[in-house]
Amino acid sequence: MNTIAALSTLAVVALAACAQERGVTGLAADRAVTVEASSAAVAADAPGAVYALTNQASGNAVAIFARGADGSLSWSSNVFTGGTGAGSGLGSQGALALSDDGRWLFAVNAGSNDVSAFQVTPGGLALTSRVSSGGVRPISLSVHGNLLYVLNAGGDGNISGFSVGADGALTRIAGSTRGLSGSSVGPAQVSFSPNGDWLIVTEKTTSRLDVYAVGSDGVASAAITTPSAGGTPFGFAFSHRDELFVSEAAGSASSYVIGGNGALTVASGTVLTHQGAPCWAVVTQNGKFGYTANAQGGSISGFAIANDGTIRLIDADGRTAVVGGGNIDLALSGNSRYLYELDGDRSISGFRIEADGHLTSAGRSGTLPASTVGLVAR
Repeated sequence: MNTIAALSTLAVVALAACAQERGVTGLAADRAVTVEASSAAVAADAPGAVYALTNQASGNAVAIFARGADGSLSWSSNVFTGGTGAGSGLGSQGALALSDDGRWLFAVNAGSNDVSAFQVTPGGLALTSRVSSGGVRPISLSVHGNLLYVLNAGGDGNISGFSVGADGALTRIAGSTRGLSGSSVGPAQVSFSPNGDWLIVTEKTTSRLDVYAVGSDGVASAAITTPSAGGTPFGFAFSHRDELFVSEAAGSASSYVIGGNGALTVASGTVLTHQGAPCWAVVTQNGKFGYTANAQGGSISGFAIANDGTIRLIDADGRTAVVGGGNIDLALSGNSRYLYELDGDRSISGFRIEADGHLTSAGRSGTLPASTVGLVAR
C-alpha cells in the first residue's frame, strides 16, 4: 500500500471513531498566569453547571449537572427540548452552545430538524423558543451577542442564521442561509470568531475550512474556502484573539491566524498527537493551552500555545490524561479552571487544569444514554 493510500485509510478509520459518538492571544501579558494566582483562583472558584445533550430519537433532552467549586459534578435534572434527537452520533462538535453572558443555552434537534433555546435560571433551564434549523439534520451551532448560526449536515448542507430576542425567541434572518464548499463535504462544526466578524466551518470529507464574513445585519457572505493543514479537520476553538486551534481526526492538530480579509495563515501545521482520532478541541480562556479528545486513543492531548500561535505537545506521547476509549467531546468551565470530557460510556470525567497545563482528576459522573452528544459548561 502506498503512503497516500495508507494515510487515506487511517483518516477513514479515525473519522469512524469520531462519529461514534476560544484561540491564542498575541500579548505576553495575557499569558502571565503564575502558579500562586492559579491556585488562588481555583480555591475561590464559584459553582456552575455542565450540560450534555441526550440526542434520543424518542425525545431529546438536556442533561444538567451541578458543578461544585472543586469541579465535581452531580446530576440535577433532564429538561426536554421539545424536539427529537438522531438516536446516534452526530460526528460534530457544538451540539450545545451557551451565550456569551451565560443567560441562554441552545441545542440542536437532529431528528426533528430544529433548534431549541433555553433561559438559564438558578433553578435550571426554561424552554423559550423552538424553530426550524433552516435545513436538515442540524449538528452544530454558535452564538455571538444576539446572533445564532446553525450548521445543517443533511442534504447538501448549509449554515443558517437567527437573531436572539430579549426574551430568548429565535427569529430567522432573511438571506442568511449559505451553502458549504460543495455537497457531501462532511461538516463538523460552526463557530464565530471572538469578535463575531467571521464564521468558520470545518469539512471532514474534503479537509477544508470555510470562512464566512458576517455583516452588520447578521447575514453571512459566501464562503472563502481554504485547504486544511492536516487531514480531516473536525473540532476547533478560539480565545479572545483571532487565532484558531483545530483538531484533525487523521491524527494531528494545527493552528491558524485569521487575517483582516478572512484569509487563514498557518501558524503550526499537523502537529501529531500520537493518539488516534483527535476529534474535539478546546482552548483555555487565557490562550495558554489547547486540548484534544482522542476517540481512538482513549486520551486527552494537551498543547502549549506560544505567543505567535504555534503549538507543541505538553507530553511527548500525547497523553496528558488517559480516559476511556471512544471519548467524544470536551468542554471548559467558564473561567477555564476545569476541563470536562464525555467518555465513550457516556459518563463525564472532570479535570482541574494546572498552571503548567497538566490535568488532575476532579471525579467522574454517572452514565448518560448511549446516544448522548455535545458538552458545554459554565
